[in-house]
Parts: sequence; C-alpha cells; structure tokens
Amino acid sequence: MGTLNYLLIHYSLVCLCSLYSKGRFLGFKRGQRTQYEHTALIQLENVNSKEETSFYEGKRVAYLYRAPTAKKGTHIRCIWGRITRPHGNSGVVRAKFRHNLPPSAMGTTVRVMLYPSNI
Repeated sequence: MGTLNYLLIHYSLVCLCSLYSKGRFLGFKRGQRTQYEHTALIQLENVNSKEETSFYEGKRVAYLYRAPTAKKGTHIRCIWGRITRPHGNSGVVRAKFRHNLPPSAMGTTVRVMLYPSNI
C-alpha cells in the first residue's frame, strides 16, 4: 500500500509543477497569396481570447523533434523561438524561431515555457 501512495503523491506533484504549457503549430503567417515563413502561428492550449494571450508575450517556445541520427547521445533536437504578439481574436499568437520551422511540423505540439516571467 505504501508504494501505491508514493506513486499517487509523486504523480500529483509532477502534474502540478510543469514548467511549460502546450501549443499547436498551425502554420505560417500569410496573406492571400504570400506566406511568411519567418513567423509561425501557434494556438495556445486553454487560451481563447486576445486578452488572455498577453501573459504569454515574450515567453520562449520549444519545438522538439526526433532526428534519424544521434548527436550528443540523443536523437531528440529542439528549435527555440519566442512569442512576439497576438494574431487575431481567438488565442492564436505569432512566434519567431531561431530557424524557421519545417512544414512537416504543421499541426504538431510545441512547448510554451512559462519563463521568462513578466509578473
């Protein structure tokens, strides 16, 4: 019984202290005919209005992916970016990454880190 209690307590602590929230990479900023690959559009989880996005401005974003070859002992690599401003009225934000995200990343999950803090 002690092991079960430990697992329940450990699981609840892990869930409470996450340093990131999830977002979904929707695509690139675009006009009717032109696409701007240097700016990514991200839908934030549980954010549904422009006012709620102000907390996330300036926060860092990480896109994690698996590469076929290992570097530094791991197959997982990361592209870092930063949220710059809201996009529209429904909780979508614009983000700029150090390297443009690949088109194969559309629809995948990104991590929105809860730092740097501006509170």
